[in-house]
Amino acid sequence: MAQNKKKLNDIEKQIIIDKGTEPPFSGIYNDFNEIGTYVCKQCGSKLYKSSDKFSSNCGWPSFDNEIEGAVKHSIDADGMRTEIVCSNCKAHLGHVFLNEAYTEKNTRHCVNSISLDFIPDKKEREIAYYAGGCFWGVEYFMKNHKGVISVESGYIGGTEKKPSYEFVCSEKSNYAEVVKIIFDKTITNFEELTKRFFEIHDPTQLDRQGPNIGKQYRSEIFYTKENQKVIANKLIKILKSKGYNITTKVSEAKEFYKAEEYHQNYYEINGAVTYCHKNKKLF
Repeated sequence: MAQNKKKLNDIEKQIIIDKGTEPPFSGIYNDFNEIGTYVCKQCGSKLYKSSDKFSSNCGWPSFDNEIEGAVKHSIDADGMRTEIVCSNCKAHLGHVFLNEAYTEKNTRHCVNSISLDFIPDKKEREIAYYAGGCFWGVEYFMKNHKGVISVESGYIGGTEKKPSYEFVCSEKSNYAEVVKIIFDKTITNFEELTKRFFEIHDPTQLDRQGPNIGKQYRSEIFYTKENQKVIANKLIKILKSKGYNITTKVSEAKEFYKAEEYHQNYYEINGAVTYCHKNKKLF
């Protein structure tokens, strides 16, 4: 790729050319969850996909994978850390750290926001989070809904960092088993998706779903936008008017932690049959 380098201002030069580090929690992409591609600020080369970004609470954007061939790794002069730079123009990005157990890939690219630009995905996508009992069943039924791009099982609702499945199942945790759904708004919408959610579990059960008992199996919708909150409460009101004693909570989404790999696509991989979720027409 030709190196069409962008003219940098003094602050950008300090980070990108002189290999500086921006203050923690100051960068625009640290707490940023839009869907798209992160590119080099200096030359525009594609570096990271948003699907590989995760929250590490370190103060800088974190990624557990790079676009193949986009990032060069080299040992710092002090021999202690591994620097990462754009393979195309050698712009300084940050450093990479291994074996911290933040994600299954066990890799954290710690990148300065100043070194990056962001190109949003042209598709109109949105994220929704649902808790409705064991995430295996919710994932199984929700992933086949029209317009759903991806579904991940994970945890939301607690305060402890990097919760394990064992901890979530303990009485010490306030986490719920949830599914993270990315959907295409040109094909479906949050209201239709939420109707589907209510119809594949029993929203009248409190802190349980079928034989699974505990707060982690509660019914809860974690909204990412104010209009999601409005829609969720509207649908709950409709169901209550039909005589259903709805226990579903509506809460603002907190940090999502992806569950262990063996929980992903559980029924599909293991050929098992759902035992506490089924379709029931409510609307």
